Amino acid sequence: MTKKRLNKFIGFVLVFGPALLLIFIGTRSCEHKFEELADYGPVTEFEFTDANGDLRNSKEFKDEVVLINILQSTCPDSCSILMWHLNQTIYEHVWKNKTKKTKKIRIISFLTDGEGNPVEDLSVINDAVHDLTENYDPSIWILATGNVKEIYDLESNGVSLTDEQANFQELMLLIDKQHHLRMVLSGNVEGQIRRMKQSMALLQKQYDKQASK
Repeated sequence: MTKKRLNKFIGFVLVFGPALLLIFIGTRSCEHKFEELADYGPVTEFEFTDANGDLRNSKEFKDEVVLINILQSTCPDSCSILMWHLNQTIYEHVWKNKTKKTKKIRIISFLTDGEGNPVEDLSVINDAVHDLTENYDPSIWILATGNVKEIYDLESNGVSLTDEQANFQELMLLIDKQHHLRMVLSGNVEGQIRRMKQSMALLQKQYDKQASK
């Protein structure tokens, strides 16, 4: 290094060195702040029968994040949610992260008759999901029949999800590892499905932050 360049380097360090040191210390000591999802309280425990005819319950998903939604046998042509967007935006993301234990998420889709009543025969929707979904994994996206109204019989921001004026069958519920409701969004609006994916990522960041302490 020439004497001229050395003098410039020393001058740079003298002028900017203290500021750079403060920035380094600040970024090392402060915690990254990010939005946290609200906690709307516990969701009732529930039972359901899956596409294999096995009786299962919510206790199976302890310490796992679960996304609940509702489908009909007429999906994807006539459906309470945008099934294609659910598949492309959320399922594909969940499937790609299935080997990461800390990021494991289950999707449970309950089948109804369009009026909120359970439909026991899951064969038609099972075929539809297989046809629509590349890399379909029934252990990740679970098709279910059961009394889904019991699950949705709760309040979000003081509004009952099963109110007669609201079509609860369009709603997606994000449930955390403690079986608490963390987000409610419409599955019938593309932007809301994308927002649900973002909410899932925020919830995972909370768990990552807790694990790092």
